[in-house]
Amino acid sequence: MGVVQERLERFEANRRRLFGVAYRLLGEASEAEDVVQDAYLRWERSDTAVSPEAWLTKVVTNLCLDRLTSARARRERYVGPWLPEPVVTGGGALDPLETVEQRELLSLGMLVLLERLTPPERAVFVLREAFGHSHREIAEILEVSEPHARQLYRRAQQHVATARRRFTAAPGRHRQLVERFLEATMGGDVPALERMLAEDVVAWADGGGKAPAVRRPLVGRDEVLRYLLALSAYAGRIRLLPEVVNGEPALVLYLDDQLSGVTVPEFDGDRIVALRTVTNPDKLVFLAKQKR
Repeated sequence: MGVVQERLERFEANRRRLFGVAYRLLGEASEAEDVVQDAYLRWERSDTAVSPEAWLTKVVTNLCLDRLTSARARRERYVGPWLPEPVVTGGGALDPLETVEQRELLSLGMLVLLERLTPPERAVFVLREAFGHSHREIAEILEVSEPHARQLYRRAQQHVATARRRFTAAPGRHRQLVERFLEATMGGDVPALERMLAEDVVAWADGGGKAPAVRRPLVGRDEVLRYLLALSAYAGRIRLLPEVVNGEPALVLYLDDQLSGVTVPEFDGDRIVALRTVTNPDKLVFLAKQKR
């Protein structure tokens, strides 16, 4: 085996994990793919003899930190609410997802919450909570002292703890609730929807100015109910199919057989407390590739 082929194989053995790191840091699958490719080009040119996993994790993390700075400026100019790019996770695209905490960290709601953190806080939190890196390893990746890495982690925990979900349904129960929501929405079943929607439910829709979407959050059961009933008027043209997106049961929307959106309900008990819908076509490209 040649040196080039050997290096390629060592990189490929880490590709999925590197994509998982980049996606959790950026919330954008297309950007994460670019970061991983950039990391490969650097790996190909390097003559490092250290562990490829450690070297590549450091490169990917720092490439993401650079991009997060400019991403924040772009998101301030974004048309309407910004949501992360949805990713189908049933096939292991964003492992590890063994624990409740790992699944929660990947959810659209948590990825939005992570936007409140500084880029270094977000990096520490993701590397620690999703991938189990030690504080010493994280300090080496970020080139800071270990006490400083611990301090960043504590700050991130404090920010996240104030808004973290109080309840996570068991996966089987979660799927049942989403299927019940699907049936009620497509059937225009007002009493069923009223029972499922929390009084203070909030619905966000990310069209990015490129697809039909409300440009402000809809707050309260009445507003969200009117929004959902409008969908039932298109019942002949719309298909909503269950899927596992970002570690959670979700609904993929097809309009006239074209992939047009993804909706992820968030539950507290049996009540929907949030609905996040992505219709921006740019943010559906990666998911469309997964569905082929």
